[in-house]
Amino acid sequence: MSGTERQVVISGMGLLTALGEGPEANWKALVAGESGIGPIREYDPSPLQTRLGGEIPDFDATRFATRRQLRTINRGDRLALAAARLALDDAGLPHNQAGGDELGHRAGLYLGGNKSIGRMEQLIDELKVIRRPDGTADLAHLGRHGDVIMPPLFFVEGLQPGAVFNISQTYGIRGSSTFFAGYADAGATAIGRAMRAVRRGDADVAIAGGYDDATSWWSMTLLDRLGVLTTRNDRGQEAYRPFDRERSGAVPGEGAALLVLEEKQAALRRGARIYAELTGYGAGTDCRTPPAPDAEGRGLSRAVRYALRDARLAADDLGYIAADGSGTRLGDSSESAALRTALGSAAGSVPVSTVKPQTGHLVGGGGALNAAVCALALHHGTVPATLNLDSPDPECALDHVRGSARESAPAHALALARGIEGQAVALSLSRPS
Repeated sequence: MSGTERQVVISGMGLLTALGEGPEANWKALVAGESGIGPIREYDPSPLQTRLGGEIPDFDATRFATRRQLRTINRGDRLALAAARLALDDAGLPHNQAGGDELGHRAGLYLGGNKSIGRMEQLIDELKVIRRPDGTADLAHLGRHGDVIMPPLFFVEGLQPGAVFNISQTYGIRGSSTFFAGYADAGATAIGRAMRAVRRGDADVAIAGGYDDATSWWSMTLLDRLGVLTTRNDRGQEAYRPFDRERSGAVPGEGAALLVLEEKQAALRRGARIYAELTGYGAGTDCRTPPAPDAEGRGLSRAVRYALRDARLAADDLGYIAADGSGTRLGDSSESAALRTALGSAAGSVPVSTVKPQTGHLVGGGGALNAAVCALALHHGTVPATLNLDSPDPECALDHVRGSARESAPAHALALARGIEGQAVALSLSRPS
């Protein structure tokens, strides 16, 4: 970062996870070692291999969206819209839910997610008419009458950047807006790109992060077939075991993590609370056939080096790493290998943990949640532990924080994210000076 570039700070957070709503409720639950993982209750998951998830109970989208919006957005978009409001409120920034111009053309919006379909309930109901008595689909009938069979708003509901449009319209965000599709890397990439926009003056404030309805039937069915989820349903809250000898895959969790990024001097002038400074962004790719990562984590190792270089930090400056923690055999061992390669001798002395065993893997929101966790760790001077890490795998040898949260007052932290397609992202954050 050159001396002429503007500094970027995190002045607000909108967090929605199975642990609660907002940074305070989530942080309290994380430090206390609580878990939001349990049996899927929204639908019958018995056909799936994995029947556990981090669901958000009693989420009321009507608090955050208009009736018209609710007719055209799926659950993931609703979570994003809610998190945007929570983030703006937490930052103390003015907003007009009727769609005014309070944030205006100097505000940007950068979102990442894994959306691939709109609301399925009405579609499934309508498509029943093309089912023959023998159970097969009459596609000729669909072709002749598809214009009246298909729900009129189905394709609008399925647009990937639907949350970008709805948040921009609702809060008068008229600057640059971008949507990044992917897994944990998507939300982290959104934050990194937003940081660059504020840093170079393209925006004065930006909402950035990720979200996902990862426990929905559609998402669970997709992930179930990729072989990245645990099948140890009998273990309940102890099924997700990153870096443990008995790890067997992830447990999905729905949620959203959106941050308000702001030019530091502007935030200070208005007396904003500053959680952390966002100082670096790096990315890399494994270039391997998904979903198996490179065994040495080469893409992640490059991302870490680039993020540290961007922030002008040395490896031994780090006081905490929020790990990706996929919970798969190769995922965790390759992540550990990447950190040892990128950090050298410092890798064994930097505290590392992941909160995913408590929230579930937020998929498109996973990397953004890690950034929020790093900011909260810097703000509170405490590092959360990794649940269920009872017997660390020697292949994953790092300074794992386990058992309970650790008081450590880190000055610099690193948030990691990896995608199933091999993408890797690292974000560096620092305690405000």
